[in-house]
Amino acid sequence: MAHRSLSLTLRRMCRSALLRDSHAVSAVEFGLTAPILFLVVFGSLQVAQGYYVRTVLTGSINAAARKSTLQTGQTNSTTLDTLVATSIKYVMPTASITFTRKNYADFTSVGTPEDFTDTNKNGKYDSTECFVDMNGNGVWDADMGKSGLGGANDIVVYTVSVSYKQWFGFAKMFGLPEYQTIPQTTILKNQPFATQATRTGTSICP
Repeated sequence: MAHRSLSLTLRRMCRSALLRDSHAVSAVEFGLTAPILFLVVFGSLQVAQGYYVRTVLTGSINAAARKSTLQTGQTNSTTLDTLVATSIKYVMPTASITFTRKNYADFTSVGTPEDFTDTNKNGKYDSTECFVDMNGNGVWDADMGKSGLGGANDIVVYTVSVSYKQWFGFAKMFGLPEYQTIPQTTILKNQPFATQATRTGTSICP
C-alpha cells in the first residue's frame, strides 16, 4: 500500500514538473515569435492606412476635377478644394494638403518645356539663351503650363498632395521618413462653354 502511494506521488510530481516545463517553453516561444507577429500585424495596418488614404484621395480628386471642367467651376476652385480636403481630413485629421493646377492649350503641351534657342548645341537651356515665354512669368520653364484653371477647352492638370504622419512609428524605426506623402494627379479637358483663347508666346532674350 505504501509502495502504491509513493508511486502515485512520484507520478504527480513528474506530471507537475512536465506542465511547468511546458508552460516555460510556451512562454519562451511566444517571446520569440511575438515581435515578428506584432510587426506583421501593425505593418499590415500601416500599409492599409496608406491604401485607404490613396483611395479616398483618388475618389475625391476625380469628383472635384470633373466639376472644375464646368463653367461654374471657374469661380469655385476654393470650394472644390475644400470638398477634397474635407474628405481627406475625415480619414486623416492631421494631414497636410496642398493643391496645384496647371492649364495647357492641348494635351500635347502637358509637361512640355518652353522653346528656346540652343545656341551652344548642348541640348539644354542656358540662362544666356533666348526662349519663348508661353506662361507669361518672364523666365524659361521646363513645363510651359500656366497656373490656374484655364478657360474653355483648356487642358487642366489638377494635383493634390497629402502628407501625414505614419502610424506606429515603424518607418522611423527602420530609418525611413516618418511622414508619408501621397500625390495624386488627374488630367481633364474643360468643357466648351466658350471659344478657347489663343495662346501666343513672347520671345525673350537675356
